[in-house]
Order: sequence, then structure tokens, then C-alpha cells
Amino acid sequence: MITRTRRRTVVDDSALANRIGGRLRTARKRAGLTQQQLAEGRYTKAYISALEKGNAKPSMAALDFLCHRLGLPASHFLAEDDVKWSRIEADIMLASGSWQAAADAYGAILAGPLDRAMRAESLRGMAEAFCRLERGSEAIGSSTEALELFKALERDRDAALATYWLAYAQHLAGNTAEARALLSGLLARLRVLDDGDHDLRMRVLMALSSLDAGEEQHRSALGYLEEARAMGRDLDDRRRAAFLSMLAQSYMETGDLEAAIRTGVESLGLFRAAEAQHEAAILENNLALAYVRVGNLSRARGYAAQARIRHTAESDRRSLAHVADTEAQIALADEDMDAALRLADEALVHAEASGNHRAEVSAQLTHARTHLALDDPETAMRWYERATSVMRSHGPRNRVKEALGEWADVLASLGRHEEAYALMREALEADVAPPVTLPEGDASDRPVFALPRPEPA
Repeated sequence: MITRTRRRTVVDDSALANRIGGRLRTARKRAGLTQQQLAEGRYTKAYISALEKGNAKPSMAALDFLCHRLGLPASHFLAEDDVKWSRIEADIMLASGSWQAAADAYGAILAGPLDRAMRAESLRGMAEAFCRLERGSEAIGSSTEALELFKALERDRDAALATYWLAYAQHLAGNTAEARALLSGLLARLRVLDDGDHDLRMRVLMALSSLDAGEEQHRSALGYLEEARAMGRDLDDRRRAAFLSMLAQSYMETGDLEAAIRTGVESLGLFRAAEAQHEAAILENNLALAYVRVGNLSRARGYAAQARIRHTAESDRRSLAHVADTEAQIALADEDMDAALRLADEALVHAEASGNHRAEVSAQLTHARTHLALDDPETAMRWYERATSVMRSHGPRNRVKEALGEWADVLASLGRHEEAYALMREALEADVAPPVTLPEGDASDRPVFALPRPEPA
């Protein structure tokens, strides 16, 4: 008698079990559930633990139960290419400006097993998302690890971009010297490469210009922008508008108001063509300030009025603080003191409600100058004192010298020379002191550090 032995085919499901387990753990944590809470009603905590460790594979009934509890389809746990698709989804979120969603997506990807290349790319994406969210301290770790991985993989172009985001992160964290060293070294490398990344080189030039502008080194800031200008012919409208807006600001800081207005108007046209309404409104306010300085109050009022309409429609109190102060400056130049004080008060209300320290300082200085024009130096000095107090705590440091100098002039005019001398000494010290770093999240008034991404198609 012949005995037949049936062969059992053993299928190794460990890879699938590990994949499901890792995704289950990530989904549970994202939902804010403990293992006990997820299991509650049907299974045990020990069973969920075994699933998450890959020691067991769920039955279809168990998978249906878990999907229902977590609000996810079964394909989320079973699809083999989930990591690849998740990376694509995260990249799309990043490109479309959904910074927090992108950071969350990269975090979920990095929680699972990845090869070195995928990990480096995901870390770099996370670093960019954190930078654009102004979370510099969190971006430092991810950008540093990405840089080391790309170096080990000998992917020089990718390492260069990781260096850029590391510099951005250091800038946000207040480490200006480290940011400058990283950017200067990167620019030197990009300049000697025949096939260098022109877009990245332009970003680096703009970043260095931003750092110099923040330290009132306006001539060198303009020099970096002029170098970038020759490379910016192939930018899309939105990115070219952002660059020209920054160039216009540098022209204004160096006193070339004609170039500032000409470049600003060109930038505004591009922002409008790209339907970038918020950016257009910010630039309209800046153009209003430029026209105040050249004495064209009619044009200044027109641009400020347009900016007010746009920011009011957005309920953007932070930006409205700047617009109200600009209108106060226009009223002061027109010798309408009542309107100047009323608008400066409005600017302060918006600034305090939105935590906008730069607009708060500017409105306080407008108040001081208006009271000087009203021949009320005592009240003016109280406003100078308030403005200086805010700047000492929050910045911007580059306006401390300006405020102290004006305050000292008032004291000197009243014969209080000793006090005036003390303020002038402090003004000179402020001129060489390191700039005050604004808290993270208070960055809408900083110079642009990076070109915006192109609009998604």
C-alpha cells in the first residue's frame, strides 16, 4: 500500500504582519488611543500588542473591526506600495503649502522601516515643512540627519538642498552666525559648479540678502539680490514677484526710492497676475510707504486704501496693523494730526490683538512723532520710552538706534543733555549688538528667506 504524504506550503507572512503592525501602531497613536482603548469591546490589549509587533496577523474580521475603530480603509494597512504613495502624498501637501499636513505625513512615514535614501528624502521634506511653519528647533534635527545621509549616499545635489534647510532652521532658531556660515559655504560651492542648481543658488543669495538686511547691511543685501536678478529670468510669475518685492524693499532701505517704486510696481503686477491677493496687499502697503517718503501722498493713500480693502476682507488684523500705521504716517505728513493719532491708535489695537510687535513699535513711534509735531515733547518721550521697551524685549533691534536717537534729540532740545548723552551711548551700543530674535511664529514681518514654491498646476 502506497502512503501519500500531502505537502504543506508554508507562506512567510512576516513581512505583511510587520507592515500591518507598523501602520496599525501609527494610526492608533495618531487617533490618540491606547492599545486597551483600541481593543475595547472585542479584543485584548495583549492581542493588539502582538499585532503591532508583527507577531500576529489579523483575521479579516479583526481587520474590519480595527478599520472601523480607526476610520481607515483596509487598503491603508494592506497595500504594499503604501509608503511610496504616502511619500507622494506628503510631497504634494508640501508643494501645495499644506505645511502642517505635510509634516504629519512625513512623520508617519519616518515611523516605519525605510531604506537610507527614502529616509533622507523624507527627513528633508519634514525639515522644509518645519521651516515653513517657523519651527526652527524641530527642523534642525531632521535637516542635519538628512544632510549626513545624503553625504553618505554621495548625493551632492540633495546634500546641498538639505544644507539650505539646515541654514534656514538655524536662522529661525536665532543662530544667525551658523546660518550665515552654512549659506556662505554653500554659495561658494554652487558658484564653481558648471551644472549647479540655479534655483538653489538664487534661494541662497536671497537668504544671505535677508540676513544682511536684518542686520542693516543694506548695501551687501542689495549686492546679493543684484547677483540673483541676473539668474531670475526663468521664474514663474509668483516667484519672480516675491523676488522683485524683496529687491524693492532693499532699494528703499538704501534710499533709492525711484528704483524701489519702479521695482515694486512691477512686482505688484506679477502678484496680481498670479492672483496672489495677500502678497499683493502687503506690497501695496509697502508702496504706500515709499510714496510717503517721496512726498506723493495721493498715490500713497491709493495704495494704502487698496491694501486695507484686501486685508479687511481676509480679517487679517496682523496686516491691518501695518496698514493703519501707514495711513497714520500719511496723515502726519499731511499735517492732519487728529487722523494720525486715531489711525496710530487703531494700529496699536490690531497689533496688540495679533501679537505684531513690529507694527506695535512702528505705531508707537508714529504717536511720538505726531506729539512732537503738536509741540508736546513730554508725551512724545513717553511714547519713545514705550517703543524702546518693546524693542528691547521683542525686537526689531535695528530700530532701537532710530528710536533712541530721536528720543535723545527731544531731551537735548529741552536742555536735558546728560539724559540725552546716556541715550546716545545706548544707541551706539545697540548698533553693534546682536539682533534680537523674534519668537517662533512671529515671522510674517521678517524678510523673505526663501522663494515661494511655484503654484501647483
